[in-house]
Amino acid sequence: MPGLADCQSLLRLLIARGDPKAIPLAQGAIDLYLNTAPACLRGRGLRVLRRDALDQHGAAAGVQRSFAETVDAYIERKLTGE
Repeated sequence: MPGLADCQSLLRLLIARGDPKAIPLAQGAIDLYLNTAPACLRGRGLRVLRRDALDQHGAAAGVQRSFAETVDAYIERKLTGE
């Protein structure tokens, strides 16, 4: 899933930076993944992204931790919307 790998890499970078102004960029990356992934892979891909964000959350502090929580919450909303 190349689109998933690209999204995951970008989310990791954004979480590491922890800039709250980049939240729309993270949401856009997740939305782009959802728009380009085959329907049968979307849920699984979102769970991979969520698990990775939670891993980042566990290793982060301060703004990085908050950013990871925001990414996790957005992915959760997308998962429940499917």
